[in-house]
Amino acid sequence: MKHIDLIQHFQTTGTVVSIEPLGAGHINDSFFVKTSESDNPDYLLQRINHQIFKDVELLQNNILHVTNHIRKKLIEKGEQDISRKTLTIIPAKDGKLFYFDGENYWRVYLFIQGGKSYDAITPALAYSAGKAFGEFQSYLADIPDAVYETIPNFHNMEFRLEQFREAVANDAAGRVKDNKEIIAAIESRADEMTKVERIGREGKLPKRINHCDTKVNNVLFDEEGQVLCVVDLDTVMPGYVVSDFGDFIRTGANTGAEDDADLDNISVNLDIYTSYAQGYLKTARSFLLPLEIEFLPFGARLLTYMQTVRFFTDYLNGDTYYKTQFPEHNLQRTKAQLKLLEDLEDKEEQLILK
Repeated sequence: MKHIDLIQHFQTTGTVVSIEPLGAGHINDSFFVKTSESDNPDYLLQRINHQIFKDVELLQNNILHVTNHIRKKLIEKGEQDISRKTLTIIPAKDGKLFYFDGENYWRVYLFIQGGKSYDAITPALAYSAGKAFGEFQSYLADIPDAVYETIPNFHNMEFRLEQFREAVANDAAGRVKDNKEIIAAIESRADEMTKVERIGREGKLPKRINHCDTKVNNVLFDEEGQVLCVVDLDTVMPGYVVSDFGDFIRTGANTGAEDDADLDNISVNLDIYTSYAQGYLKTARSFLLPLEIEFLPFGARLLTYMQTVRFFTDYLNGDTYYKTQFPEHNLQRTKAQLKLLEDLEDKEEQLILK
């Protein structure tokens, strides 16, 4: 089905003049829908990857609950231009939050005019992103609607270790014998790295509504560089805040690439770490428990360890999950993440938040 035909199934207004690919998303395909009328909004059309998000109705209901609650908070604050400060879902003509064309699931948002995102990180951007994600969590701290896991066990370290140990036992690609040192490095940290789940079960760490993909390019800025809103809400679900904090540090504060072949390039950028932490606590401290704040630095190690385990598990399984550019790509990713983890461990005292 052509995109121009797809958009006709949604409650849009105006005359569509063009539909063009937008960005290079790794999961969903996005398209900019331009209308001819100056007083009419433009739209964002997306194909939902239902191989990853298997329950599309749950996914879309999550996003609706989250964006409605944020919109309510913005109105209470007296914010202006609210349509640029949270995503707005455009329902299909049958009232559903998506359209199924027989093969693929599609959705439409209002397009946020003038918004831009950044891939390169600076301390100033890290601070702004920290404030944005902290504010995002604060808005959702009292959400009355149920928000569910869109990817079950996504940031569950115990589950990721179960997958890893199964991969070692099966040795599907015959790679275990040459990587005993990495296996030992993972196992030596396993008990400590599962303590969040254990403390959570004791009722000491609460689950909150997390973003679960806290990269700087998931924050939208206006023309003056001020934060508009947090975007890419597919992975918004319950979790521990240490995971959201740690995920940003793993990607944003790494001086090297996620798959850097030169391990000497890799370390934690303390300026980025500190700036993000300061921004995050400025907006999140009001609802966080003291124990949650104490655990935030551990989150940086936890999520780096988790990604080490996930890359290496996929390598042992024969590279069946992540896209790879060459045969040893997942092993290279594993070693790069392990190097970042070691640097985070070496700088543990410097990461403590005051």
